[in-house]
Amino acid sequence: MTRRLQLLVLMLLSLTVVRAQSDSELILEVLNNQATAWNRGDIEGYMKGYWNSHETLFLSGGKLTAGYQQVLERFKKSYDTKDKMGKLSFEEVTVRMLSANAALVHGMWVLHRRVDQPWGRFTLIFERKQGDWKITHDHTSSGDE
Repeated sequence: MTRRLQLLVLMLLSLTVVRAQSDSELILEVLNNQATAWNRGDIEGYMKGYWNSHETLFLSGGKLTAGYQQVLERFKKSYDTKDKMGKLSFEEVTVRMLSANAALVHGMWVLHRRVDQPWGRFTLIFERKQGDWKITHDHTSSGDE
């Protein structure tokens, strides 16, 4: 009986690790999809990584923007041409699962543009919303802050 219990516990722990890895991969896929959308000039496609809710928060440059629509408008205003958008890459990305439905993600963003190469750091909170991983909180800084 004890042997069976040990095997059961081991199996359950293995499933938890596999799920965490799988969730991490899904979160990284969201970021990859965002970069792909950004790089084709599709801000609305980029925003699909965010939770479409009035509760979504974006903090950057000392300014707090609340609400999905407001965040979308902020991006559209700041990056109104493909030259301003450049090509986005995410680097040094780390995913830390906080629970089965929440993760903390941090890394570096870089915009590759003709005239400059702005970069910065980000910390994201991802939450599982209706089965999909979405950014609910984004704190982004630029490298010169």
